[in-house]
Amino acid sequence: MPTYTAPVRDMEFIMYDVLKMDEYQDMEGYGDADRSTVAAILEEGAKISQEVIQPINLSGDEEGCHLNNGIVTTPKGFKEAYQAYAEGGWSALTGSVEFGGQGLPYVLGLAMNEMVCSANFSFSMYPGLTHGAIEAIEQYGSTEQKEMYLPKLISGEWTGTMNLTEAHAGTDLGLLRTKAVPQADGTYLVNGSKIFISAGDHDLTDNIIHLVLARLPDAPPGVKGISLFIVPKILVNADGSLGARNPVECSRLEEKLGIHGNSTCVLNFEDAVGYMVGEANKGLVAMFAMMNAARLGVGVQGLSIAQVAYENAAAYAKERLQMRALTGPKAPDKPADPIIVHPDIRRMLLTGRSFCEAARGIAYWAGLLVDMVHKHPDPKQRQKADDLLGLLTPVIKAYFTDMGTEVANLSLQCLGGHGYIKEWGLEQFVRDVRVAQIYEGANGIQALDLVGRKLPANKGRAVQVFFTEVGGFCEENADNEELAPFIAPVMSALEQLFEGGQWMADNGVKNPDHAGAGATNYLYVIALSIMGFMWVKIVKVAQEKLAAGAGNEQFYKDKLTLAKFFFERMMPDLQAHMAKLKSGADTLMAMDTDSF
Repeated sequence: MPTYTAPVRDMEFIMYDVLKMDEYQDMEGYGDADRSTVAAILEEGAKISQEVIQPINLSGDEEGCHLNNGIVTTPKGFKEAYQAYAEGGWSALTGSVEFGGQGLPYVLGLAMNEMVCSANFSFSMYPGLTHGAIEAIEQYGSTEQKEMYLPKLISGEWTGTMNLTEAHAGTDLGLLRTKAVPQADGTYLVNGSKIFISAGDHDLTDNIIHLVLARLPDAPPGVKGISLFIVPKILVNADGSLGARNPVECSRLEEKLGIHGNSTCVLNFEDAVGYMVGEANKGLVAMFAMMNAARLGVGVQGLSIAQVAYENAAAYAKERLQMRALTGPKAPDKPADPIIVHPDIRRMLLTGRSFCEAARGIAYWAGLLVDMVHKHPDPKQRQKADDLLGLLTPVIKAYFTDMGTEVANLSLQCLGGHGYIKEWGLEQFVRDVRVAQIYEGANGIQALDLVGRKLPANKGRAVQVFFTEVGGFCEENADNEELAPFIAPVMSALEQLFEGGQWMADNGVKNPDHAGAGATNYLYVIALSIMGFMWVKIVKVAQEKLAAGAGNEQFYKDKLTLAKFFFERMMPDLQAHMAKLKSGADTLMAMDTDSF
């Protein structure tokens, strides 16, 4: 049976030792987030994740969701676990105080999401999509909509969904056909069908608030004619009580590779009552508030599965006896040595561990930036944070989920044949995490977004801010001899990142296919640069702690070992991506379509 132990000490280390959250007391919510309070919250979050949510992961995968006569039920134990989650205040952790939330830092919410997802990916998606609905309504909803929906979404009494995809329109939202016809009372009647709707229907809450993209009758074609609507499963009366059932029906549950415990629905809207969010034909702007929040969340899903897969593989490798170490017996009293003595097993485990630790730092950095965008008193700092966040988001979504899948596969490989067997749990991790590379914008789309939008936006301001941030840190620590071996490859990465950007700009103008062909490789170049930067920050803290004689010496020594592994074994991949990037699109586009 798979297990999970939340890495609370590592989370706290990243938040306070590396990112120094205690230096942001001037931001709303951070005054209540001192280290001891956050440590206590993380410990309690670990308890519910490990003791309540994780035990129903395997059984939830085996049972799946059920659709009978239009009613969706979740696997055994999910409803009780969700009630415990909501009643414990976890849904409201980072929600606005104005609407009943606790107003704690966004980064703390990401940490909680990491734990819940590691414990049970499918379960995490029920409250997870709600956060995106909250973002959209809070940023673009009317005062009445905020007062009507936010308190119960934030408390977890209701959940929310995103309804974008249609059978003929996936990434290309300009093709969507769902219609919204205005009524005399200011409402709209929504008609259409949406597919792949995560948590689209279930029995965990009394109501589900659907955020739906649709077209007005006179809307212009393409993405410029999309509006956003709130379409509740159950209509809400003026006094906040529940009224009649809205004609929104789940007609099918998708049969999927993984995430069986989550209800992935086909939803049909037949004259369903909807309420416009924001302005007509400006729905895509509002929906991106949801999608950007969701993309960070999906990136954390990649980290989460990598973490739990690594944990189970490491535990197995320390117990499983097979052959002797190449350098002679390490357990002479046993018939064979544990497989963790073998270099190739360690290669796979260290790949997972070194990814997780730096990725956690990057994810939490992004969470800190989210708060800075909304709460920092200095407008210049808000702008800088917004630029960095825009650059980081597609990288986190794509690289973290690619690596989450890779680490899950490597972890399964550590178990050999047992990894392929259901009871050990590794095959479920592989199946579950695979969707993270696809939804909320497939990873190739994230790369195109990075190259086509994020890099040239505001005359390249975001990437300039990134270069200043990373290069400035390296220059500040240039005299640190102990840190020098780690800084050098990061500075080299920045040079190659600049070179790659220039190549893309020069050649992409001449032939846009060159930019498309190199987009994923460029994303990996920047991802590895960011990973290296985070490892330098981690190493600096670890060296300072060791020099000061801080307790738990092995904890900090392990950081140095993992950093060395990253720079020796993972950072060199950057060179390969640069070579592929510069090869352009000629070979990719040379073969005739009929030859495929």
